[in-house]
Amino acid sequence: MTQVALDGASAGPGPAGTVPAGTVSAGTGPAGTGPAGSTQRRSVRAVARALFLLTKPRIIELLLVTTLPTMLLAQRGLPGIGLIGVTLLGGALAAASANTLNCYLDRDIDAIMKRTSGRPLVARGTPAAIKPGEALASGILLCAASTVLLGLLANWLSAILADGAILFYVFVYTMGLKRRTASNIVIGGAAGCFPVLVGWAAVTGTVSWPAIVLFAVIFFWTPPHFWALAMKFKDDYASAGVPMLPVVATPASVARKILVYSYVMVAVTLALAPYAGVAYGVSAVVLGGWFLVEAHRLRSRVSAGEAAAPMRLFHLSIAYLTLLFAVIAITALLPWHG
Repeated sequence: MTQVALDGASAGPGPAGTVPAGTVSAGTGPAGTGPAGSTQRRSVRAVARALFLLTKPRIIELLLVTTLPTMLLAQRGLPGIGLIGVTLLGGALAAASANTLNCYLDRDIDAIMKRTSGRPLVARGTPAAIKPGEALASGILLCAASTVLLGLLANWLSAILADGAILFYVFVYTMGLKRRTASNIVIGGAAGCFPVLVGWAAVTGTVSWPAIVLFAVIFFWTPPHFWALAMKFKDDYASAGVPMLPVVATPASVARKILVYSYVMVAVTLALAPYAGVAYGVSAVVLGGWFLVEAHRLRSRVSAGEAAAPMRLFHLSIAYLTLLFAVIAITALLPWHG
């Protein structure tokens, strides 16, 4: 469950050359206003759309892709439709909360990086722009809604795990690691692994070893996935003072670490085979080989001094994770359990 991104404008006196939160460009008023001194009315629809965009809905989709197959595997079949709906909605609300709070806390560097300078909290001169206080309130309310929904209609273990994901993403990754260490995504990426624990706990009321293996799969998948993206946008991260690995390490070092994590990830996927079945195991080998081939190609391109083309691995990593969990879902529904 996880991914992040940032970008924007002129440097100011904030840390690492960032623009202090709330700083506005000359000639414009605060977010949601036009020229200085004039206020634009914001429609309810525009505000709702902006709040929705702060949740990073495309990231939520990927998180849910891992949750449902985990529930099927935990049930060894199809859980109740009501429980599936509650768990997916509760997980989506939790992810939306974490992403909204991330946007609130990172609004200074979002304004600096080109990739994220259009996000609602930093967009200038548009009636759809959101005020920081509104984003903070939305993030807190989404967290509360997720907790109540999962706690009352699934179980409290799943609710606690969802809250743990939010707290980890906000306090450990966003506030603690992201701007301080190149290991930010290695440790902080654990927040994106929680959905599989939530899904498993919602079905079984416990967290057992297959759920831990799935957690580990996503944990080791996250660095290759995100470092590939960061290789493409390393100048953005550098301008914002965010020490993503491609900013502080050579391309050769990044490519080597991507390859190492890729091998560990594939090995971990095979650890699930005794539980998920032979069909899953064969599929994991084929998909893992596909991933490793592209990781090796990336390293070869870097070693040869060619254009790294890291977005090929980035997009492949999304397809890989989607297909791997699709296999988990399908084999879980087979009468002989894969």
